[in-house]
Amino acid sequence: MLLIFLIIWVGVKINFVFHPIAVMFQTLFIPILLSGTLYYLMRPLVQFLSRRKVPRSAAILIIYLLIVCLVTLLIIYVAPIIKKQFVELAESMPHLVQTAVQRGYELADNESFNQFLESFSLDFKTLQDKATQYADVAVKLVSTNITALFGFVANLVLLAVVIPFVLYYFLKDGEKMSGGFLKVLPVKNQALARKLLSEMDQTIATYVRGQITVAICVGLLLLIGYLIIGIDYAVLLALAAMLTNVIPYIGAFIAAVPAVLVASVDSPMMIVKVLIVTLVAQQIEGNLISPQIMGKQLEIHPLTIILLLLVAGTLVGPLGLLLAVPIYAIVKIIVVQIYRFIKLRTEAEPDLADEPPI
Repeated sequence: MLLIFLIIWVGVKINFVFHPIAVMFQTLFIPILLSGTLYYLMRPLVQFLSRRKVPRSAAILIIYLLIVCLVTLLIIYVAPIIKKQFVELAESMPHLVQTAVQRGYELADNESFNQFLESFSLDFKTLQDKATQYADVAVKLVSTNITALFGFVANLVLLAVVIPFVLYYFLKDGEKMSGGFLKVLPVKNQALARKLLSEMDQTIATYVRGQITVAICVGLLLLIGYLIIGIDYAVLLALAAMLTNVIPYIGAFIAAVPAVLVASVDSPMMIVKVLIVTLVAQQIEGNLISPQIMGKQLEIHPLTIILLLLVAGTLVGPLGLLLAVPIYAIVKIIVVQIYRFIKLRTEAEPDLADEPPI
């Protein structure tokens, strides 16, 4: 333990040596993360075409062509709806905030609500002051980070250009990478390493495909529900819910916030309808969709996932919410397999104490 802490202390003192590595990691992390996600989504299609005697490069190009056609259709038919609703939402945002504040004042005058807050030792005036303070901070952040916003857009354009090339080589040569890694290891450890890589690959593939499929299904369910109850900006709210549902458990609550805010402008009954639609969609997802798509391959208890998300969100932020569960699953696989390997080796070694004397 002392040796480990000594190594960490020395590493902190010579951090300038690791600065180029950190910059390289920060530069490559997002492109590799997005390319890896798309790789696990598109790999089954490439393998399907390869089994039909289609050359791998041609199969990748065919899938690229299909994606371009799909994106074009979405731009033609769906993008105008999203753009219209986004512009209307941006224009009505001051009215939304004003209405939300007004509803807050109405709650403040409600005696039952004040008694409810007092039962938790909460003061509405304090909550209101905190909300105003956070709103001012948010406005200042937006107004002072316009340059950063342009930089973010430029990075998105760069990613859109780079990712297709990285993804192409992932799909073309991805299955050969594990073979090159195994050649570096001693022969006696290659069987364990091969099993580790296989299980890690299966776990990541299950998680990525499962979470994205579940998020799409939840987005469609919410879209249908929002259209039935007649809430404004239904497509935009369902799209936001689909994006946030990539985060297990917590994403559902994050998605409900903008929908409730929009519903508060309409009426209290609309808020109830939105909550009912959200609850029904989450029940269908939790009891029907997730068990069928995700199964029990990750074997992680829901309480463990929630605690992981809380810790990772506090330490790393939004990125931690996305990566906490798959990283934990991979670490769990490595630890379990190494433990099994050590246990098997221990059981295989002869017990010299039990051998008869010569």
